[in-house]
Amino acid sequence: MSDTAEIECQRCGKCCLADMLDYAAEEEQDRWKREGREDILRIIEQHHGVWMGDHIVSADNGHMFRGCPFLEWENGLTRCAIYETRPRVCREFRPGSSEICPQFKPDKQEE
Repeated sequence: MSDTAEIECQRCGKCCLADMLDYAAEEEQDRWKREGREDILRIIEQHHGVWMGDHIVSADNGHMFRGCPFLEWENGLTRCAIYETRPRVCREFRPGSSEICPQFKPDKQEE
């Protein structure tokens, strides 16, 4: 039997260190244009992130990114500066669903 209970996010920011912004789909960029979110679009335009094995770097200068540019710290916890309009990849991420999350528990199957 699998546990389908929701795991509460601890706001550690580990998932945001993967810099999901580079996964923002074209339709999300179109939505941000309609919303007048030039702040988001400007950062994406300047970002130019590409995967280099296990991390993301700037295609322009090779600088290694250390997390989403919209990740903010607040009282020792993280928060998303664009939470209400964040990309789908961020909206769909569930705490504990990936090894990137400290709450991840691999399935233990008995043989």
